[in-house]
Amino acid sequence: MDSHAEPVGDLKNTREGHFCGARVFGQPWVLLDTPILTPAAAEGTTTLFETEYFDEGRAYLAQTGQLYNEANIFSFGKVYCFGPTFRAEKSKTRRHLTEFWMLEPEIAFCDLDGLMEVEEGLISHIVQTVLRDCAAELKSLGRDVSKLENVQAPFPRISYDDAAQLLIDLYEKETDPEKKDLLKFEWGMDFGAPHETEITQRYDKPVFVYGYPSAVKAFYMEPWPDRPEVCKSVDLLAPEGYGEICGGSERISDHDLLLKRIHEQGLPEEAFKWYLELRKYGSVPHSGFGMGVERVTAWLCGIEHIREAIPFPRTIKRVYP
Repeated sequence: MDSHAEPVGDLKNTREGHFCGARVFGQPWVLLDTPILTPAAAEGTTTLFETEYFDEGRAYLAQTGQLYNEANIFSFGKVYCFGPTFRAEKSKTRRHLTEFWMLEPEIAFCDLDGLMEVEEGLISHIVQTVLRDCAAELKSLGRDVSKLENVQAPFPRISYDDAAQLLIDLYEKETDPEKKDLLKFEWGMDFGAPHETEITQRYDKPVFVYGYPSAVKAFYMEPWPDRPEVCKSVDLLAPEGYGEICGGSERISDHDLLLKRIHEQGLPEEAFKWYLELRKYGSVPHSGFGMGVERVTAWLCGIEHIREAIPFPRTIKRVYP
């Protein structure tokens, strides 16, 4: 990437513009920084960057700051962290980086419906702020802003069950062998890029998909009432093939249920002792989500690959310079 090129300056200004839009949204929120070195996984043990930590054994680069801000909500109510996160995910898609930035709000006394309201309010505010303050940069990048102008709350909502049935129906009707293979889907699977694209092309703004199978989501997500195989999770999918830009959930607030989920996923109880103790003497319903900065930037700017949304991208094939 040529850092002196004009389009790069336009990307930088647009990225900063949406940072500003995010930071001023919904005051008062408290920014609380969270550790980058952590003792255990938060989003799955297969995507951890590992290092030796003196005499303490192994430590890992943070996948999220969420768990720490679940402690902070009991003092401040509405908090967020903003910083780099790391996933050792061997993915070569245009949507993935191994190091990226996330904005992660966490909210006390908030259920899944309330969380979606916060997300759609934040994304709407960011988009409208960028359209207002970065019009020249978007024009220079050749962005069709008409595709962003309708991005205002409320956003459509569809259950995972309905989205899965939509994909199954499309698969059965598809006659092109290559496309049919890409659309192959059954209930219980997580969505791939082709699936997300099919879902979102029916809308002219981001769409929420909620109620994913518990097996494809993290251990800390609250189960759906009377459906333990489903959790109170939600992904926000951007249109035009950009896919997931936010992922969140209502968190488990019951100590015993959380301990059970930790054991079911084979995670070390000792590493999560402090996290369990947040529930031991009582808790409150709470929810949170993470917004991928580079994914939102790529969508706003209409660029092809997420690596163009950060000055020094880290992918499975790139760690230099």
